[in-house]
Amino acid sequence: MNVIVNHRSYTLPATPIAVICLDGCADEYLSVAIARGKMPRLAAMARDGWRGMVRGALPSFTNVNNSSIVTGVSPAIHGICGNFFLDPESGEEVMMNGPQFRRCGTILTAVADAGRKVAFITAKEKLRTVLGDGVVERGGIVFSSEKVDEAKLATHGIDNAMEIIGKPRPEIYSGDASIYVLEAGAALAEQGRADFLYLSTTDFMQHKFGPEAPEILDFHARIDNAIGRLLDAGCTVALTADHGMNAKNDTSGNPKVIFVETLLREKFGDSLRVICPITDPYVVHHGALGSLVMVHLEDPSIRTEVAEYLFAREGITEVLTREEAVIKLELASDRIGDLVVLSGRDVVVGKSPEHHDLSVLTGGLRSHGGRYEEMVPLVISKPLTPELQRHAEGDPRNFDVFHFACHV
Repeated sequence: MNVIVNHRSYTLPATPIAVICLDGCADEYLSVAIARGKMPRLAAMARDGWRGMVRGALPSFTNVNNSSIVTGVSPAIHGICGNFFLDPESGEEVMMNGPQFRRCGTILTAVADAGRKVAFITAKEKLRTVLGDGVVERGGIVFSSEKVDEAKLATHGIDNAMEIIGKPRPEIYSGDASIYVLEAGAALAEQGRADFLYLSTTDFMQHKFGPEAPEILDFHARIDNAIGRLLDAGCTVALTADHGMNAKNDTSGNPKVIFVETLLREKFGDSLRVICPITDPYVVHHGALGSLVMVHLEDPSIRTEVAEYLFAREGITEVLTREEAVIKLELASDRIGDLVVLSGRDVVVGKSPEHHDLSVLTGGLRSHGGRYEEMVPLVISKPLTPELQRHAEGDPRNFDVFHFACHV
């Protein structure tokens, strides 16, 4: 059976499908874990199926890329260009935390309409509210590990969701929040209660630990165990990430921050605003500091001067006009700034010192948002067809993951 979603066709196989988004999983996390023997099931997937690199959507943030993955299209089409944006009508900063901000349908609802048993389980409640609409009404299951104890049949498609794996609600600032997602998905597949799953984790561990830390290696061993359960349940498993992760510190281990609004107001006055689209309720992860910000100008005549001034700053790697960002970053023109500013691999850009609480960060800062977190892994449990192989040799995207999973 074929379903058409946002002008893309997906052929639904008879076997179950499980797509995993490992939040913040740069490819080196998998490489180190596999080399240390922590992920034998994933290593077998890569050997017997396919493993490569794919390009994510920019900004390389969670909401942006999860929205692309479940719609199969770029932010220019689905409209989610960050966690926050400046509403051009109200002039207010708005958090895009509801489905009303998304401008197209999802693969999940289309597949549910086709009769498949859909389950969307995420660590963060914010993703459930942005992307889970319509699934429960079509007989599916949608809940977050963050609020698994609040799941109800009428609103989440399931009562007593904690009984699925027999564990209480995990702390969101923990690796357990992600493991819970994968174990719950595996249990639903094993019980035959879901045959088309999207499982999206949280990046708390990647924000906190580099690829070789013992804590992250043990975390990946637990992930591998859950992947094995999905494979043993007969699922075609496809794993990708929403974005990578890099250390953003100076040689002393302190966060390397450029406060763009402070910098610009000292030079050009107060008739401008900087929006940090990484901002979300989970500031312990990153202190609302990422590698991309939007600059909004009250006086458009100074745009070129502002852009040149920013681009000359050490640590700033790109300054794009709104028109350039629409083309080069595939963004929606009414949800971005007059300028889009990106920083280097080890640098974050922010608003002003008083807008960012660096005290929540321990052990330095690891974050994302720019070009250096754009490339992410894709691992498929089955070999690629010749057609998919040609696609993989071109410019595959992380939001092609359902296309790969449906057609191997």
